[in-house]
Amino acid sequence: MKIVAVIDYGMGNLHSASKALEHVAGRDTRVVVTCDPQTIQQADRVVLPGVGAIRDCMAEIRHKGVDDVVREVVASERPLLGICVGMQVMLDHSEENGGVECLGVMSGNVKFFGRDLKSPAGEKLKVPHMGWSRVDQHQPHALWEGIENNERFYFVHSYHAHAVDDEVAVGRCDYGVSFDVALASDAIFAVQFHPEKSAASGLKLLENFLQWTP
Repeated sequence: MKIVAVIDYGMGNLHSASKALEHVAGRDTRVVVTCDPQTIQQADRVVLPGVGAIRDCMAEIRHKGVDDVVREVVASERPLLGICVGMQVMLDHSEENGGVECLGVMSGNVKFFGRDLKSPAGEKLKVPHMGWSRVDQHQPHALWEGIENNERFYFVHSYHAHAVDDEVAVGRCDYGVSFDVALASDAIFAVQFHPEKSAASGLKLLENFLQWTP
């Protein structure tokens, strides 16, 4: 039996993510929501979700020792999927909450959209960026298999990510500015959008993650 560990550190949309993973998992796969380091370390695949303020997320991650566990998963090169704030915390630094140091397992930074965000036509855009937006598959990747380029995914966020290395940015979106919404490095794949809320395309991405061999 293969185990997928969804890390519970008190700041993730765990029910939706775990149910979506269970929906696409085969009979040989069990999805476990856990904060137990040993269970996570022994899992075949790991999912790091996250919602809310990044300061609170990082505080809980450090308090529960999830930072060390995530680094161990990365070092072991087991497939790791970050979702929403779970993607942002993998980068170096976020502007949110006056500036927060993150895990730094991928090189990049998180920035605020701003209070005067406008479309190319000059229309004022609402922050947070909430709803369905098209994702450009900036780089090919196994997790895009069976998903059309520029397919729509569901977003809820006020801060956006920028990877240092362009090759790491496998998905991009435009909302007043261009920003990275899917990052991939070795066995890490992380997305700003919520695949568990993104209908058929989101479920296909989760299915691809469960079948992915980096």
